[in-house]
Amino acid sequence: MRVAVLSDTHAPRFWKTCPPAVAARLGEADLILHAGDVCVPSVLDELAAFAPVHAVLGNNDGADVAAWGAPEELRLTVAGVRIAMLHDSGPASGRLPRLRARFPDADLVVFGHSHIPWNEESGGFRVFNPGSPTDKRRQPHGTIGLLELADGRVVSAQIVPVTP
Repeated sequence: MRVAVLSDTHAPRFWKTCPPAVAARLGEADLILHAGDVCVPSVLDELAAFAPVHAVLGNNDGADVAAWGAPEELRLTVAGVRIAMLHDSGPASGRLPRLRARFPDADLVVFGHSHIPWNEESGGFRVFNPGSPTDKRRQPHGTIGLLELADGRVVSAQIVPVTP
């Protein structure tokens, strides 16, 4: 299962429409996860034209994004991988053990908020932030995440630049 992971698209200020480099990657996805700060639900509709979408609420998302179907936290199983999603994972220091304690049954925790890509794994437990494709802040590139999931494990987890 090929999963594209986005966060912090911040439409319409930064995401006017799906950037071509992002669309090229979404065209290969079987599923899309959005870790919050969508800001307008039309982004989720746009993403759903590529593949099924699961999203969580970010601190900049309102009732319209919640009405689309985005809860504050989400748990789902994809290709046997138990995934937990939330927007804000808290400080970087101690992140992996803190999220492992918060989601003891998860294999993978997807989050956003910081706009800083993060891909850390320990003992079969992974925490993953795709960064932002449109609001890179102090990062060198806008990014998304690409996951390959199969047989209950994360086969690969990549942070992919989508801006020069």
